[in-house]
Amino acid sequence: MKRRLLHWMFALLAVLHVALGWHVYTAWAAAPGEEKADAGYTNMALFARALQLIRQDYVDERKADYQQLTRAALKGMLSSLDPHSQFMEPVDFKGMQEDTNSRFGGLGIHTVWRDGDLVIVTPIEGSPAARAGLQAEDQIVKIDGVGTEKMERGEAGRLLRGEPGQKVKLTVLRPSTRDLKDYELVRENITVASVKDAGLLGEGLAGDFKIGYARITQFNVPTVDELSACLDELERKEMQAFILDLRYNPGGLLESAVKVAGQFLPPKTLVVSTEGRVASQSKVYRTPENGRARPRVPMVILVNGGSASGSEIVAGALKDLRRAVILGETTFGKGSVQSVIELQDGSALRLTTAKYYTPSKQVIHEKGVAPNIRAPLSQEQERLLWMKKEEAGLGAEDRKQLAGFRDTQLERAVDVLKGLLIYGERTGRKAWLE
Repeated sequence: MKRRLLHWMFALLAVLHVALGWHVYTAWAAAPGEEKADAGYTNMALFARALQLIRQDYVDERKADYQQLTRAALKGMLSSLDPHSQFMEPVDFKGMQEDTNSRFGGLGIHTVWRDGDLVIVTPIEGSPAARAGLQAEDQIVKIDGVGTEKMERGEAGRLLRGEPGQKVKLTVLRPSTRDLKDYELVRENITVASVKDAGLLGEGLAGDFKIGYARITQFNVPTVDELSACLDELERKEMQAFILDLRYNPGGLLESAVKVAGQFLPPKTLVVSTEGRVASQSKVYRTPENGRARPRVPMVILVNGGSASGSEIVAGALKDLRRAVILGETTFGKGSVQSVIELQDGSALRLTTAKYYTPSKQVIHEKGVAPNIRAPLSQEQERLLWMKKEEAGLGAEDRKQLAGFRDTQLERAVDVLKGLLIYGERTGRKAWLE
């Protein structure tokens, strides 16, 4: 038995030696007699020895098979790097693919791990989570009675997703009030309509001006086509100015965000760049070469702490390039690039490989995009704003609460655009073209 184990260990080391490549070997061998802390060959031998001992001596043989041990090691490695890197089981990888195609089964929650806490970036509108009143920055403490503090990242995602009709109990902490509350939700098929409420604002808000408005809930495959159709219709109605609402938009596909920015910028304009350790991860992303040149009207983008990733790319680019006024609150600050690498068994690595930079080389990660005009909402205003988004499903009492609600950020955006339009009329100069 011992001889077989010894042969197995030597065989494994030989395979690892080949996999690590010649550059690792030479780094290890560069200083004879001096063992480096980061010597790849030495540390892989340490790993192989630990794996051998677990396989040989661990009390519960059922927990010591190769697949379990290898996957546990991969999960530990990836989770130790940063909140966004993870090893995805085949079911998790499939779920991620369904998400980007705008349809999946679950509760409708976008989450991120932050300092060991499972934090809601934003609920998806119309989802069970949004109807229950969950909000951005809420922390999920338990899922079906199991504490999240010791959960693997993939495990939390699997528990939140699942077959429609199944009940899930969440225990949620709201940091702003320190309230701890239980929610019982039922999973549904979540279909994400990425562009909502598109049209001209009413006279009660816009006055005599034709101010267009559209809200993007997240960036997925059909987003740019939906937005393009919306802008076509608004242009037919002779829109004079435009408000793009990215509040509570958690991001999505990078390519979609770049194409959305391309609706407002000239072709081949730099939108965002990435920089990583490996040269291949340093890239620039520009608006499509065959992009359409739309009429340049004054524009405001609404953002808040629930605007993340793709939202920050669009807002950061249009702010840097002086194409739009950014109004609201500083964004979430999720500006790192995750490369998804499928493995041979259907699992995948989600690995942070670079960081995003705006056209003026401002870093987004952990800093966010600061607005040109700061216009915060109170906690009560944010609660009512969420209720407004779910107004169609509200009861009489909730509708009564909304009767006097004013979206002061939207009102402020309208005031900014009115000022630009009046200035243009009186002076003959269009500030937004300069």
